[in-house]
Amino acid sequence: MLLKIGGRKMKTQVKGNQLIIERTLLVSQERLFQAFTTSEELENWWGPEGWQTKNKRFEFEPGGHWHYCMKCEDQAQGDFYGMESWGLGQFKEIHAPEKFSYQDMFSDEEGNVNTDLPAMEIEVEFIPADGGTKYVATTTLDSAEALEKMLEMGMVEGFNSQMNRLEQYLAK
Repeated sequence: MLLKIGGRKMKTQVKGNQLIIERTLLVSQERLFQAFTTSEELENWWGPEGWQTKNKRFEFEPGGHWHYCMKCEDQAQGDFYGMESWGLGQFKEIHAPEKFSYQDMFSDEEGNVNTDLPAMEIEVEFIPADGGTKYVATTTLDSAEALEKMLEMGMVEGFNSQMNRLEQYLAK
């Protein structure tokens, strides 16, 4: 699937239980890595448009945790307005500024994992490209069925919206 965004394209591909997302942004590898790995910066763009993220805990190191809340602040989003979505990540490998990996899970405010929703293993790569950096995220779930559940929940659309926010943030 190819989504056109602001003149650039976000490429998504499903391979069994994996979702691969690619997009080139017009910033250096180091700058893009920083936007993904600094708590204050993540709070400025993480989450779909109309949502605000607050980090309760952010330890960017192997074994460190990222506990965050996304809250819908856009009244035009109807029933989603005021809704909170909590997540808990655990960083695994970090190779600055080329890549990092983490496990991402749905949680509650206290950090208890919601086992009704699938956990995701995510590897994020930052590859120098002409005039910028290619972002490649490979998200692996336990099964193709679990991935299908996440796709039905709007995973690609939400991520597309989030990448728009990132691009706008980096342009400032």
